Amino acid sequence: MRSFAQALAVAQKDLAVEFRTKESLNAAAAFAIVILLLFSFAFDPSPEMTRDIAGGLLWLVFAFAGALIFNRGFARELPNECLDALLASPLSSSSLLFGKAMANLVMLLAIEILSLFIFGIFYNVRWWLRPAELAGIFVLATWGIATLGAVFGALTVNLRLRELMVPVIVYPLLIPLLIAAIELTTAALANQPLTADQLLWGRVLVVFDIVFTALALLLAETILVN
Repeated sequence: MRSFAQALAVAQKDLAVEFRTKESLNAAAAFAIVILLLFSFAFDPSPEMTRDIAGGLLWLVFAFAGALIFNRGFARELPNECLDALLASPLSSSSLLFGKAMANLVMLLAIEILSLFIFGIFYNVRWWLRPAELAGIFVLATWGIATLGAVFGALTVNLRLRELMVPVIVYPLLIPLLIAAIELTTAALANQPLTADQLLWGRVLVVFDIVFTALALLLAETILVN
């Protein structure tokens, strides 16, 4: 319970800083909106085409917008040696990493909600037909992205090319999660009934989240201290 309270404090601190400066959110939101609008005007997709590409387009936007967010997670602690101060404090390494992942989750979900509204307007997609299912898919998939983003954001925080290295490392690891999220999102936006294949993809999301969250917490001290 104490570790969770510490992680929550880290997340609240990061969110307060971000909502004050908006340096990551503004960039991610602008990227998401521009890509969705450009694709809509460039290809003018038919309803059938929209149904087929909906999940892939959305998660492509979310994944790349996410890089703009989690690149800043640990980088904002570098000025004035704030990261060293956090590591020297009674705060546990796992709580720090978990808190960063929680902040990533909230910011990514905010971008996803905004993107979903834009997508509904310009692509004439009635996403509100399956809100609970979409919410579950988004939270599970986004948590996996947020966790890996926090882990590799910490690993590359002292590298000069961290903005390049994080996406190069993270995206290949996200392939199973993104495929599962795309399949489930496409089916939900098309208002298709649940099938055995979709339930299998749902299990992929859950297993991915459990495995990488456990690894992140177990290796947090090694990642941050060493």
